[in-house]
This record gives sequence, structure tokens and C-alpha cells, in this order.
Amino acid sequence: MLGEIKGLNEECGIFGVWGHQDSAQLTYYGLHALQHRGQEGAGIVTTDGEQLKLAKGHGLINEVFSENQLDDLSGHASIGHVRYATAGDGGYENIQPLLFRSQTGGLALAHNGNLVNAQALKNQLEAQGSILQTTSDTEVVAHLIKRARHLPLEQAIMEALSMIKGAYAFLVMTEDRMFVANDPRGLRPLSLGHLGESWIVSSETCAFDVVGAEYDREIDPGELLIISDEGVESKRFSAPIQRTLCSMEYVYFSRPDSNLDGKNVHASRKRMGKSLAEEAPIDADVVTGVPDSSISAAIGYAEASGIPYELGLIKNRYVGRTFIQPSQELREQGVKMKLSAVRGIVEGKRVVMVDDSIVRGTTSRRIVKMLKEAGAKEVHVRIASPPIKNPCYYGIDTSNSGELIAANNSIEEIEEQIGADSLAFLSVQGLNDSIYQGEESLRHGGCMACFTGNYPTEIYPNTMHPYEKA
Repeated sequence: MLGEIKGLNEECGIFGVWGHQDSAQLTYYGLHALQHRGQEGAGIVTTDGEQLKLAKGHGLINEVFSENQLDDLSGHASIGHVRYATAGDGGYENIQPLLFRSQTGGLALAHNGNLVNAQALKNQLEAQGSILQTTSDTEVVAHLIKRARHLPLEQAIMEALSMIKGAYAFLVMTEDRMFVANDPRGLRPLSLGHLGESWIVSSETCAFDVVGAEYDREIDPGELLIISDEGVESKRFSAPIQRTLCSMEYVYFSRPDSNLDGKNVHASRKRMGKSLAEEAPIDADVVTGVPDSSISAAIGYAEASGIPYELGLIKNRYVGRTFIQPSQELREQGVKMKLSAVRGIVEGKRVVMVDDSIVRGTTSRRIVKMLKEAGAKEVHVRIASPPIKNPCYYGIDTSNSGELIAANNSIEEIEEQIGADSLAFLSVQGLNDSIYQGEESLRHGGCMACFTGNYPTEIYPNTMHPYEKA
């Protein structure tokens, strides 16, 4: 899916290196592999054992960092972050990693996720005299750690983690140690690998392949790793709970060459497409997927249905950011800058258009219209996930159900609004079976709150969008 104007956007990706002389360069390449997780800003902090150095800025990785900047980031360890602003705003001060300096040393933090009790903790901290410099959830954790300064740092971090609720994968680095933590339910992906004698941490396993590292394992929910020159030590700050990895990681966010919970994303998406074909068959001539995240599901749909898969939609890979503000008329046509229908493939055909999800419906309507303008006789829309009816409070920018088309319309009404000849979604059971294949257990399981409304954590009132509280 290309994104529904403000389409589905995940908060960020994190990457860390310990024990490599070119740690900043490795982190640069690792973040480049995670660029799909955030395009608004990026940052890297390094340590040489005595000092923490930071470079960050707005934009894509190659816009933020020059070769000279990377050379200046000397050190044997580093943490990095790519950001999509969902919690807080997009100001420079909110670009991560956040770096704090004090008389007792420096502390850098990078975070993927969203804390549902962040506002309550901010109110508490400010009442106790803390002064917050950003609007980011991440700063709350730094203050909680520093507030426990009477404890050894490792224990202070564990105490801070025990106070926060929601989704989080954290990298915390000082001059001489790196701390890696995953929330008690493992809502966000986080994995450990190695490159020679160096340790690598990444939101997605695809980044290991890019830097030549070998995958070791996932960071367990509720686990804290302490990485130093002495090696890796594992501790628990939370008892094991049923894991609820975000299902949208499989549906949309993660790269198809990543593995999550031991399952390849591409293979999972193909199974979603096959299940969708079984649940919602249709007579048609060609199947096409909306690039890029829907291609795998479209291939699965084609294989299961026997309808040939074709490249009916082509993505323009050279569309960048622009400072030109188009007129409303041109803005309405903006999707054509990103996507084109292949007339020679779809003209006169009954087309099955497979997409991963529908959020607000705007882009789906435009793509259906585009296919019909290219001569498609019929356009049957098949969505490889259930209808998104509920807000997400864990780091995806859908905290307002007023913007979710499926929260306010029936499938028949959505079908009419997007101009499709037919519309069908994958069932919740179909999605669950496609991902886990009957292997759900204490370790394996997914969060499907955006589809079902069953949230795995408590949701605090001040977490919600104003619309939700009305």
C-alpha cells in the first residue's frame, strides 16, 4: 500500500553496534536497511569509551549524514534511529537518539514504539521538578532512569522499565555499556546478531544481511541485555507474558526479507493471499498487487486462485520529497506521481487488485479509478488483512478512529466509496492462521487490537486522541 495520504506509518527503527571500529558506518548501513520504518529524521550516537558523540537531522539517511560526519563519529559502539513522528512532533529536538549529559556521565536512548502512560508519567515528573526538553515519550524514560540515581545504572534502567506501559524496544547506551530491552509483551520486533566478535542489534533481521552480520536470536519480551567489552549478559525485568507482536509488522511494516518470530514476512504474506483467495474467490482475468508490501499477498492470491499474476501497477521509485506546494487539483492527482497503471495489462480485463490494508480509503479510491481509466473492465479489491476498525496506541499513527473508514462504514459502503466492483477483507482467523499456522503459544502470538479492539495492555485516557475521549 502506498499510504492513504497520511497512510499507515510506523514510528521508527533502531540499530546498534558494539565492538567494531567502524560502528558509525555499520549503523548508517543498518539504518538504511530500516529506512522504510521512518523517513522524517535520523540520528547516530557513538562512544569511544570516554565520550558520547551525536549527529542527527531531518530527512532520509543519505540526506542527514555525509562521509565526513560519519568519520567524525569515531568509536567502537553506536546506536542509531530512523523516525516517523507519531508521539510528539517532528521537531529537531525529538529526533533520536536523545543524548543527555550529566556529571555522572552521558546517556543516549533510541526507542521504537509508544508508551500508553507517557502523559501520566510526564505529569508526575514535572510535579517532582523535572524539566522536559522534548515532547517525545523517550525522554520520560531518561528522567525515570536518572531519578533512580541511588541505584546502580542497570537496576535504575530495570526500575524505569517496570514503570512504563505500552510498546517499546529500547537501546540505551553509556560510555561503556549498551542496554537492550523489549517490552513484556514483545509488541515491537528486536533481534540480536553478530559480525565476527561484534554484537549487532536491529529492529529487523534484514539489516543483518545488509551489514554482513549473522542472526542469533530475538530479544525476548521482558528481557534486558547488557552488552559491554566483557560480552553479553541477559536479565529479566518482567515475568513471561503471552507475546503479542504487532500483526501489522507481518501485514505491512516489515520488509519481506525480514524474519519475525522465526517466520519469514514474504512467506507469511503469501499465505495471507492464499487464504484470501479461499475466503473471497472471484471470476477475473488478472491479479495485481499494489507495490510494494502487497506484492507477496497478490502472488499468493494468484497461486491459490489459478488467475495469472501480472504487473498491473508500477511504482515510480524516483519520487522524492519536494518543496513545491501543489494546488488542490494537482494534489488530488498526486498518487499518479507514485503509481501508474499498465494499460497494456489491465485494458479490457477483470482485475483483482490486492492490497495489504485500507486505512482511510483515499488511496484505494484513486487506484481503483486509475485502473478503470486505464481500461479495466472490472476492479475487484481484495484486502489481505481484516478491516482496521480500532485505533492503535502502540506506535502507529491511527490513534483517531474518526479517520478509519472501516470504523464508520460497512464493507458494502466502503466498496461504494472506493468505486470497486466488489470488496472483501481477510478474516481475523485467516490472518492469524496465515501468520502462526496453529503455533500460538506463550512465545508466539500477535496483537490484533486494530482489527478486534482487544488491547493487550491497559489504555490510559490521556493516551487517546481527543476524538476518542469525546
